[in-house]
Amino acid sequence: MAQNGTTENGVADGIPALPFPQPVKVQEVRHTKIFIGNEWHTSSRGRTFPTFNPATCVKICDVEEADKEDVDKAVEAAKAAGQRGSLWRRMDASSRGRLLHTLADLMERDRLLLAVGSLPTLETLDTGKPFLQAFFIDLEGSIKTLRYYAGWADKIHGKSLPVDESFVCLTKHEPIGVCGAIIPWNFPLLMFMWKIAPALSCGNTVVIKPAEQTPLTALHVGSLINEGITSLGIPHTNMSGLPSQAGFPPGVVNIVPGFGLTAGAAIASHMDINKVAFTGSTEVGQLIKEAAAKSNLKRVTLELGGKNPCIVFADCDLQLAVEETQKGAFYNQGQCCTAASRVFVEKSIYEEFVRRSIENAKRIVTGDPLDPQTSHGPQIDRKQFDKIMDLIESGKKEGARLEYGGAAVGEKSLFIEPTIFSEVKDHMRIAKEEIFGPVQCIFSFESQQEVIERANSSKYGLVSAVFTTSMDRAMSVSAALETGTVWINCYNALHAQTPFGGYKMSGNGRELGKYALAEYSEVKAVTIKLSKTL
Repeated sequence: MAQNGTTENGVADGIPALPFPQPVKVQEVRHTKIFIGNEWHTSSRGRTFPTFNPATCVKICDVEEADKEDVDKAVEAAKAAGQRGSLWRRMDASSRGRLLHTLADLMERDRLLLAVGSLPTLETLDTGKPFLQAFFIDLEGSIKTLRYYAGWADKIHGKSLPVDESFVCLTKHEPIGVCGAIIPWNFPLLMFMWKIAPALSCGNTVVIKPAEQTPLTALHVGSLINEGITSLGIPHTNMSGLPSQAGFPPGVVNIVPGFGLTAGAAIASHMDINKVAFTGSTEVGQLIKEAAAKSNLKRVTLELGGKNPCIVFADCDLQLAVEETQKGAFYNQGQCCTAASRVFVEKSIYEEFVRRSIENAKRIVTGDPLDPQTSHGPQIDRKQFDKIMDLIESGKKEGARLEYGGAAVGEKSLFIEPTIFSEVKDHMRIAKEEIFGPVQCIFSFESQQEVIERANSSKYGLVSAVFTTSMDRAMSVSAALETGTVWINCYNALHAQTPFGGYKMSGNGRELGKYALAEYSEVKAVTIKLSKTL
């Protein structure tokens, strides 16, 4: 995945120079129904819900609302697709990988053609994130994730184990079965791929619920899953001699747009779902884990909140540290679990760091997300907007110094200025609570031991960063930090090959890399007694 963030001219890193690709106006959203068994369905209860453009607060369209009955149908289709003897289970591993590569091909086709209703444009309309970030970062990361796990599909295998010579002992890695996935609204396309790619690589089937705020790109991917290989003009050859298959067999991937209290709860508690993967808030993650335990003890992986520390030492490349920490704070309007919301700066460089941070923030371009020059868009909805503004006000009242921003842009819009607080103290709400908005909190520190203790004082432990030119210091501090990821002299450097997940209240398990494969496989030991031995 490309590194996230913005350059000094406000354009996201990883984005080439002008001329930029241009979004095509969406005349009509084509896919708004529930996707089960490679077919489009209306809601079993006849309900729909609206999805809005956060930049304009105008309704984009209505989407069919999945409820418990629809989740049951999706699970039934997934269970049938994954049972022994089914086409999906009999398909050789290389063919599974080929299908993942084909899905990536179709996504690249839509990206390059920029067809009406293309993925980058839909992602921008539904989330409010700047178009170039959706085009070059979210879609690129999604494609790379698919290709990475496509390569793993035929390399997941067991081992032979050294035991008594009277026995042969081996292990097999088998699919878990039906996997439920519940994804968030901040990176809907990317999180969709983070969930389905390792699950399908291991031979599982999936029932996935996109966030009710951002269902459109998930449903568009459903159309690509259904479209399959034949649209590319590539003949499908199956080395195992199985019948020709144009795309993913029906029921392998099912998409149920709906609300957390209904469709999400049905997934978490379903007796025929064997594993749930969730990305979202810690509070909802706890509810999902409780529901999973009370149903069938299904496996659960959770990627939850963060209150992530960045430690800036006096010997660092100061301008690099300023730019990288602000990328971490303001990327995607601060709506990231990895947001760099606690920046600890050594006292001797503190004032200069704050000054440069203000100057850097002034170059951020706020505006229409479909404008290629824009690097800062709106918050996702009024609920999040109000929460962020309340936390900004609490920072002012509790004595933090507002250095820049802190106000809404326009009277009725969901835009909030990039905001910088200095003189932040550890007891303040903005220092402890996950803001999930464009707010950078800058603290000062005097000693290495002090800052490590303060960095680790949070209930969260997702990511952290260290800025220093001393590799000895970088390695010793990274070893002491209680987070699942530590970045050295960079921020948001995420790759499909690298495991991602947190300590403490930031979740359980890992996504991405080969580590995710263990979350989607059952290990079976087979021991054979030999009738004769030498």
